[in-house]
Amino acid sequence: MKKLIDKLSLNHRLDRDELALLIDGRNEELAEYLFQKARETRHRHYGHDIFVRGLIEISNCCQNDCLYCGIRRSNHKATRYRLTIDEILECCSAGYQLGFRTFVLQGGEDLSFTDDKIVALIREIKQRFPDCAVTLSIGEKSHESYLRYFEAGADRYLLRHETANAAHYAQLHPAEMSHARRMDCLRSLKAIGYQTGTGFMVGSPFQTTDNIVEDLLFMADFKPEMVGIGPFIPHHDTPFAQQPGGTVELTLYLLAIIRLLLPKVLLPATTALGTIDPDGREKGILAGANVIMPNLSPQSVRQKYMIYDNKLSSGLESAEYLNSLKEAMESIGYQIVESRGDALR
Repeated sequence: MKKLIDKLSLNHRLDRDELALLIDGRNEELAEYLFQKARETRHRHYGHDIFVRGLIEISNCCQNDCLYCGIRRSNHKATRYRLTIDEILECCSAGYQLGFRTFVLQGGEDLSFTDDKIVALIREIKQRFPDCAVTLSIGEKSHESYLRYFEAGADRYLLRHETANAAHYAQLHPAEMSHARRMDCLRSLKAIGYQTGTGFMVGSPFQTTDNIVEDLLFMADFKPEMVGIGPFIPHHDTPFAQQPGGTVELTLYLLAIIRLLLPKVLLPATTALGTIDPDGREKGILAGANVIMPNLSPQSVRQKYMIYDNKLSSGLESAEYLNSLKEAMESIGYQIVESRGDALR
């Protein structure tokens, strides 16, 4: 099995059967060897630097009804909000003072945020903070909309594919949502020139090893600049409330595989990982991740952007605790840097 890891670390592609064997045959000893190879790879390209992104959750209103998400439109128990342009700019200003040089604008697919409003917001952020990158994570849009955002100055776009298997996608989403459209959106983002991010939930309902292998092969071909994976965590007001959650163990293992599969990728240790394990963030970094995304949203709305149960938004997940986060990273041999943290190409 170590030979498969060595093969992957030397940039040799594994086939479908080899990837399945590497996943299903994992054990603690093999995982430690994999993590070591993943760290060597990220050190070769990014050293011991950790990039931080200021996460601003601009709205929890969403037109979609994804079966796993706590802000799905059918969840009438959710307390809805949307930030004003001025509130978002205040978050950016506070983040800039703390040392953030990338702002991630994340939200549900909220039709109140029209293209004109998004374009004006991007331009204002870039004018006020010209040395900062703007990342959008606001869902499926038309090619024309994506192009307008890019021309206004947006640098990156996060759109998780969720699963590379169309049948599995249909099990996680309502009938009006299309796997083909999701993939078309990702191709549009790449073609326009965004640093494009995708990803999936580890341990999502009905997920099989074959599904995960398809995800890995898709990403190997698509070559995203960013990949966001985290354990599936159920939300109590969704159809998947009683489904088992994903595990830290498999998430870390897949983070390390992705680092070897895509050596230069920007790879976050996600909030979901920190939610189910108090040391999840540090474990993610030691498995090959190199990005952390503390929360810059106003305190008054952080608990309302509850896409899964018990989502962290305070402590080291909060931008206000950046110094503590720096100390936590230094304790495991890494350093947070004040940088846009662009992907290497």
